[in-house]
Amino acid sequence: MQTSRNKVKIGFIGAGDISVLHAEAIQKIDSALLVGLWNITDDLADEKCRLFHCKKYPSAEALTNDPDIDAIFILTSLEAHHMYALMALRAGKHVYVEKPVGATISEIEEMKEAALKSNVICMPGHNYIYEPSVMRAKELLESGRLGDLVSLYVLYNIQHPEAVAARFPGVIRQILTHHAYITLFLAGQPDKVSAMKSVIHYEQITQEDLAMATLKMKNGALVHLCASFAADDHAGDPWTMMIKIIGTKGATRYSYRDWVENTPAQVHSQTYSAYPYTILNADQYFIEECILNSKQPLSGLDDAITAQKIIGAIEESVAEGRHIEI
Repeated sequence: MQTSRNKVKIGFIGAGDISVLHAEAIQKIDSALLVGLWNITDDLADEKCRLFHCKKYPSAEALTNDPDIDAIFILTSLEAHHMYALMALRAGKHVYVEKPVGATISEIEEMKEAALKSNVICMPGHNYIYEPSVMRAKELLESGRLGDLVSLYVLYNIQHPEAVAARFPGVIRQILTHHAYITLFLAGQPDKVSAMKSVIHYEQITQEDLAMATLKMKNGALVHLCASFAADDHAGDPWTMMIKIIGTKGATRYSYRDWVENTPAQVHSQTYSAYPYTILNADQYFIEECILNSKQPLSGLDDAITAQKIIGAIEESVAEGRHIEI
């Protein structure tokens, strides 16, 4: 059994909802130890420190400058990712930054430059691609066993209360960012994007709760992306969260609905067990493969930059009502 002396010591910047899943994941990883956290709101920091049995830092600077910390997870709102990631990277810490990695391409490029300069890993929170079934799907595609790609669907239909959704930038940034990096991982970069968005069930906030995009790939295959906070799908074969690949010689899928606990989650109407496992798998890869074995992430900052270009093209298509070349 490893002692705390030879574990990778982790600090959190940010103590929101996602910190709970990362803390639970780190607790399951023998080679990691959550040392402490800082959050801009003191009360929430106190609450999470009690829950996680870790130390509260008086400032983000105190955490990033602590020589006892090896790696820092950036778990703040999108607007603060850039500032805190640069702070941690320039202090020589490995960094895991939740998605969307940055608000702009230039922010992500700055993170990449800082990581290279400090010779540390900066891994985007592209958690879905660390799922064994998603990695297997990529292998089947690349080996030719599914034939030529015909269609890829990445679908998300989970209703979010307006009070929760108000904390997010809208489903294009919050959810389609996942879909963008999943598309890159499985099928490569698209040539063209066409998209629309809508507001269905919000009464106060103005950001979209429904968005769809169609992407054309270099080989002519079409990709359909759907992100919805507007409604759950309780049909017989629900599209709660699904990745489906159809090729000329075969097909495969990944679905939240393969693992469901019939208990209410913090936000969702049921507990979709798959999601915490994606966090665990990504955290474990970051700690054990990237930090301890000097491997690169399966999806790095270059992919985050390209994903941001796809999101930008989706937003441009929505605004202008036309196909956008990437």
